[in-house]
Amino acid sequence: MIFSDPASVAVVGASDDPAKWGHWLARGALTGRDRRAVHLVNRGGGSVLSEPTVRSLSELAEAPELVVLAVPAAHVPAVVDEALSVGVRGFVGITSGIDDGVIARIRAAGARLLGPNCLGVFDAATSLHLAWGRFQPGSLGVVSQSGQVGLEIAGLAAASGIGVSRFVSVGNQADVTATEALLDLVSHDMTTVVGVYLESFGPGIVTAMSELRAAGKPVVLLTVGSSRAAQEAARSHTGALTSSLDVVDAACRRAGAVRVATPAALVDLAAVVSSGVPRGSRVGVVSDSGGQGAIAADLAVAAGLSVPRNPVDLAGAGEQDLENYVRAIDVLARGGEVDSVVLSGYFGSYGPDTPSLEALEVAVSDRICSLARETGVSVVVHSMCADSAAVRTLKAGGVPVQHTIERALNALGGAARLGRPTQTVVPQTKAVVPFQPGYLAARELLSFVRFPKAHAVTSAAEVKATNLNGPYALKADWLQHKSEHGGVKINLTDPATAFDEMTARLGPGTYVLEEMDTRENTVELIIGAKRDHSFGPVILVGAGGIHAELLKDTAIELAPVTPATAREMLARLISAPLLSGWRGAEPVDVTALAEVIAQISETLVARPDLAEIELNPVRVGPDGVLAVDALIIPSGDKVNDTSGRRVA
Repeated sequence: MIFSDPASVAVVGASDDPAKWGHWLARGALTGRDRRAVHLVNRGGGSVLSEPTVRSLSELAEAPELVVLAVPAAHVPAVVDEALSVGVRGFVGITSGIDDGVIARIRAAGARLLGPNCLGVFDAATSLHLAWGRFQPGSLGVVSQSGQVGLEIAGLAAASGIGVSRFVSVGNQADVTATEALLDLVSHDMTTVVGVYLESFGPGIVTAMSELRAAGKPVVLLTVGSSRAAQEAARSHTGALTSSLDVVDAACRRAGAVRVATPAALVDLAAVVSSGVPRGSRVGVVSDSGGQGAIAADLAVAAGLSVPRNPVDLAGAGEQDLENYVRAIDVLARGGEVDSVVLSGYFGSYGPDTPSLEALEVAVSDRICSLARETGVSVVVHSMCADSAAVRTLKAGGVPVQHTIERALNALGGAARLGRPTQTVVPQTKAVVPFQPGYLAARELLSFVRFPKAHAVTSAAEVKATNLNGPYALKADWLQHKSEHGGVKINLTDPATAFDEMTARLGPGTYVLEEMDTRENTVELIIGAKRDHSFGPVILVGAGGIHAELLKDTAIELAPVTPATAREMLARLISAPLLSGWRGAEPVDVTALAEVIAQISETLVARPDLAEIELNPVRVGPDGVLAVDALIIPSGDKVNDTSGRRVA
């Protein structure tokens, strides 16, 4: 790729002024001159960093493969036009404010642009340094929409001991996208773990993260909160219950990635998994203090880990013989009861406090690193000493060290959540029933769902002539939110009177007379599917009925899902115990419920003409699933919620 190992580079705007971008970029570019030709361009001529410059790209004997734009925006069009005329095929757009016309000319010429408004690119494997800042070579690949956030991640990675393998600041993504930068890391040998910061998500992100995970390179994602990716005002409960971060987390589960909240958390987690993902969530605790061991055990559980045995308290045994630290870790790592080990306490402080013990402490640190590599059990150390020879030895050997126990265990908890990508299904071709608005039409389109017996009525006479069995429900067919507009009445014994009252308020139209579901021991849920603007179809299940938005007890995945994944979603609900038989009640038919969830998810994927599908409430009992209301919203359609008439 032209942005990872170009044969030649030119920095346009190279400067001797250390306060200018052109100085940092020139200095970085020159570090790779043993591998490639490096040209410095300064329109005033002279030398930069004691190296000769040229005044323009036209003075060069041959076109550089990659050009860095570090000049004011007003000068960029002329530089780009000159570069394209001599045959340049790649640009790093440091400058902000590059207009659309320039970008269009780059594309039209078949060239590529990283940025604009980016911090640059770095590749440790190819000695490419075209970015502001300093980078410690290592194993973390960084792709960041924000250059500053990316630079913070790189600095933290250096301090943690894992360093950076490649750094790509994608900036405005006018041409090269974050997805492309991620896919390019799949075959990057030096990268073993990937950290990503994104504020928006373009096509292919989930696929890129999945391919990295399949290549053994777990992805840790940092993104902004729901306020930056606010959802459109929702006309359905599904939309109101779906937050942007819920969908991002679903995307991460689909890809086998994990989301974190801060740059430090990203690097902490990356350090744990840089040499491999823990096999599970069982953690063993070793400490030289009973109190610190107990705190570690509590924090481990809070981080979603399990502690299958009591913490190992070395007490004075560690001081008597430092080898006891590695012996204790060895017993846990080889015992088959744990997937990771955390060592918490004083270890790492012996050398600074007792210099005569430094060599031994370093030797024990080396053995801990070797043990972790040999057994494949992740080892994380919490040391009361922020920096020492032992701490540095552990980090260099691939054993993460944190100065606080909570950071150590939060990172281990995140590592345990990094799993295999969620299973998906390929939706089968479905008979396309043309969309028609209304509840009855939704029932017809979702023919695989069981609904109560019902029929349309337009007059009191038709209501009186019904052959349905009471009690009854009466609904205005066209209303989306029936309860809010008084468009539904339930438990009716005299539906004709209710029909007269409802039509007096809402006017003539198609109404639905329906048998009530009188089964006992049922649980009300909501099943909804919608199209997320970034990730496409998503499926939601949660506590349903009129209080769905109040309870907000939901689980979300990218669609489509398998019945097995649907069951996992149900298990995540706070209200899940109601499904398995709460206080002696008979368990409900979760198998049938999972099938409906999966089929709803497949339907939305297979029907691009539909924007949302919602069943609320769905009443599930021991004898199966019954949906008692349904809403379908077509793609690009707007419906007046009180009349049902389409509006432009």
